[in-house]
Amino acid sequence: MDIREILKKCDHTQLSVTATWEDIRALIDDGIKYHTASVCIPPCYVGEAKKYADGKIAICTVIGFPNGYNSRAVKVFETEEAVESGADEIDMVINIGDLKAKNYEKIRGEIEAVKAACGGKLLKVIIETCLLTEEEKIEMCRIVTEAKADFIKTSTGFSKAGATREDVALFKKYVGKNVKIKAAGGISSVKDAEDFIALGADRLGTSRIVKIVKEENLL
Repeated sequence: MDIREILKKCDHTQLSVTATWEDIRALIDDGIKYHTASVCIPPCYVGEAKKYADGKIAICTVIGFPNGYNSRAVKVFETEEAVESGADEIDMVINIGDLKAKNYEKIRGEIEAVKAACGGKLLKVIIETCLLTEEEKIEMCRIVTEAKADFIKTSTGFSKAGATREDVALFKKYVGKNVKIKAAGGISSVKDAEDFIALGADRLGTSRIVKIVKEENLL
């Protein structure tokens, strides 16, 4: 696969707790230069990033990150503030405890509330697959589909493991036709990226692909 096509599917990501504005600015510069789908950054930098990017790249940020156990009201407020600050895409984390307790309608309601707060911006729902059973993953495919989110996303990258090929294949089998797939966490090679895309991922959450392109002079 052409590396340019892979880059177009990458959410170029910097979510480290130590990330400074200089780090975010460099991320944006690289995202623009290599034509990634977006840059995914902490909420505190969204306003400044939006101004700096000046419409040259989509700004993505995270909600309820990384643990997902904020209240619905907090997630909605976070989303509204992010969108008002200029976020083009929102990646939210579900309440995993609610999923374990089979509070399915509560999770669906929360996703719908955050989707409404997005005001038409893209919503990706992170379900943290490494903490779930297969039954729970399948259930979340149903819930995300019914809640009309734009994407289902594997992982935060901050838990026990990231995306797996098996999980992306499972998503492709069970998610609704209007829901896209984002694989994130542990995507460390061009081969990984190619495999996830071939299995059905429309987006990749990663910082490594741009780094590889730069190190190996692939463009």
